[in-house]
Amino acid sequence: MKVVIVEDELAASENLTYLLKKLNPNIEILAVLDSVRSSVEYFSAPNDAELVFMDIHLADGLSFEIFDKVKITKPVIFTTAYDQYALKAFKVNSIDYLLKPVDEDELGKALTQFEVQSQTDASSNIQMEGLLNLIKANNKTYKTTYLVSYRDQLIPIKTSSIAYLYIDSGIVKGITKDNKSYTLDKKLEDIENELDPSCFYRVNRQLIVHKDAIANIKYYFNGKLILNVLPVFKEQIVVSKAKSKAFKEWINS
Repeated sequence: MKVVIVEDELAASENLTYLLKKLNPNIEILAVLDSVRSSVEYFSAPNDAELVFMDIHLADGLSFEIFDKVKITKPVIFTTAYDQYALKAFKVNSIDYLLKPVDEDELGKALTQFEVQSQTDASSNIQMEGLLNLIKANNKTYKTTYLVSYRDQLIPIKTSSIAYLYIDSGIVKGITKDNKSYTLDKKLEDIENELDPSCFYRVNRQLIVHKDAIANIKYYFNGKLILNVLPVFKEQIVVSKAKSKAFKEWINS
């Protein structure tokens, strides 16, 4: 199997190469490309690639820009730290993706799925078009400011200044990094959809936290985590065992 890797992080490309070789010593890495520009140049010329691994976020842009400039007919498996809503959509459309950091078992499953899908090229092309449309649809802008009521005024609060948001007796409150409290007339679920998932994470039903507000993480029993934030939250913040792995991957992304 001849593979091309599109990845701008050296450690990530080296890890992927190692895992591929471990799973299948016969895999040949034809090229490792680190940008939209170099990828367009490579795929504009004849090549023997049978499968492409492609990170979504590259140094000079998003990888779907490659498809706007050159036609890639070979199957693509995306490696990404993309937001959870896009990933759910990928699953619905039977699209392969690997969440960073790449897991060996998941990589093995993706290779198996590639072998199955390679039997039906037409289906793969339709799925690829669907994936690109999903990526473009999810390349959205996120909320940068909330206008909140404070005493007899309306105050614009930058989302970048928010440390965390939580539900208190059915009311959503936001705590800023300078420890000021504001009430938001919204549901926490709606706020979660509006915030940049690379900065904010819903650790449980009650609370959404900004990455910069995390002071430390402690191991708890049964695989759970205890999260300490600044400003200090009035209650213990527990990350469930089911969410702990994804949470740590989000921190590392």
